[in-house]
Amino acid sequence: MASSTPTEESAAVSAVTADREARGIPDHVEVTRALEAIFMVVDEPQSVVGLASAVGRPVKEVRAAIAELVADFDGENGGPQRGFELREVGGGWRIYVRSDLDEVVRDFVHTQNPSKLSQAALETLAVIAYKQPISRGAIASIRAVNVDSVVRTLLGRGLITEAFTDSETGAIHYETTDLLLVQLGINTLDELPKISPLLDDGSEGFDDVR
Repeated sequence: MASSTPTEESAAVSAVTADREARGIPDHVEVTRALEAIFMVVDEPQSVVGLASAVGRPVKEVRAAIAELVADFDGENGGPQRGFELREVGGGWRIYVRSDLDEVVRDFVHTQNPSKLSQAALETLAVIAYKQPISRGAIASIRAVNVDSVVRTLLGRGLITEAFTDSETGAIHYETTDLLLVQLGINTLDELPKISPLLDDGSEGFDDVR
């Protein structure tokens, strides 16, 4: 097999670099600012490698930027400690409310934002209640729609919580909370109505799928 010439190798490196820069952030944008923006919209912990790919910068540089953000949010740079923190969970990074403020946020959600749940939220909550613990991807597969915003709503209402993070896939699995039991007026999930009697057994045939 013929070996690559220096010119060919240089061209390949240039192509990779160009591709990285095309997918990354402009040179004038600080990595810390770009990462902070990403963390504000993601729902799952993000790996350092994935973040490096997103911003088009070396992993080492991204690690340093994450450390800078952690210190900034913690108030270690002379500024105030934020009400949220950047936490490493399940091999990835994500912004969380600080644990000492959980009750404040929960009370706000329950008393200041008491709007009713949408039909989509109710359907997603039902899926979690009957299939828990379950990942966001599995929920989306069952409902055949994107459920990111709905899951955020249910988390904010305190009706579901993060049960655990899969060590291999990094997917967060969700389960319902005691608050749901209170809202439903039941003691345990065993008191939820059985869904099997509500399902069509096929005795009268099924409608054609079109």
